[in-house]
Amino acid sequence: MRDLDELERRLGVAFRDKDLLRLALVHSSFLNENPGVFAESNERLEFLGDAVISVAIAEHLFRRNPGWSEGELTQVRSNMVSGETLAEVARGMDLGSHLYMGSGADQGGTRERRNTLAAGLEAVVGALFIDQGYESAHDFVTGAVLREMDRAAVEGGPRNAKSALQEAAQSQGRATPSYRTEQSGGTDHAPVFTAEVAIEGEVMGRGTGTRKADAEREAAAQALEALEGG
Repeated sequence: MRDLDELERRLGVAFRDKDLLRLALVHSSFLNENPGVFAESNERLEFLGDAVISVAIAEHLFRRNPGWSEGELTQVRSNMVSGETLAEVARGMDLGSHLYMGSGADQGGTRERRNTLAAGLEAVVGALFIDQGYESAHDFVTGAVLREMDRAAVEGGPRNAKSALQEAAQSQGRATPSYRTEQSGGTDHAPVFTAEVAIEGEVMGRGTGTRKADAEREAAAQALEALEGG
C-alpha cells in the first residue's frame, strides 16, 4: 500500500482512519484487475461526498449572502460544485496521482479526466465526513473550493472564468452574472456561437466560440477583467 502522508499534506487534513482515505482513492477499474485487494471501490463514498459538498457550499452561501434569492443561491452553488471546479481542486492537490486504478483505464487517460478527478475529490470528502464529522468536512470543502476560485481569478484561467467571475461578483456584493448565448454563424456541422454576460443588466463581456461553453467562458473572462479593473 502506498504512503498517504504526502496526500494528507496536500489536503491539509490528517485522517484518523487511514483506510478510509485509502478507500476513497480506489477507482472501480482497479477492482476489475486486482480482485481481493479492496472490498469495494470509492463509489459509495463519492455518493456521500457529493451530498456533503452540496450542503457545505449551500450553507456557506446562505450564511454569507442573506439578501440573495433562492434562484441566486442555486445558480451560484451550481457553479461552485460543478465537475469542472471540483476537478481543478483535485488537480491542485495532485489527487490523480494517488488514485488506485486499473492499468487499462490508466493507459487510456482515465486518471486525469475531469469526471474521475471530481469523483475522487467527492469520495475524499465523504471519507472525511465519516472520519471527523460535518464541521471538518465543511471547513475542507469551503476552503478548497474558494481557494480554487481565488486562484482562477488571479491567473485568469479560461477553464474557470465563469466560476471566477461568479466569485468576484459575489465578493463585491453584486448580482449573479447572467448569460445569453445564440448561434451567430457557421454551419450546422461547424456552428459559431456568440455569448454575452451581464451583471445587474449591464453587459460586461462578450465572446465567441465553436461551442456555447467556449463562448461563455470567453465572455466571462472579459467580464472578469472589466469587473476587477472597475
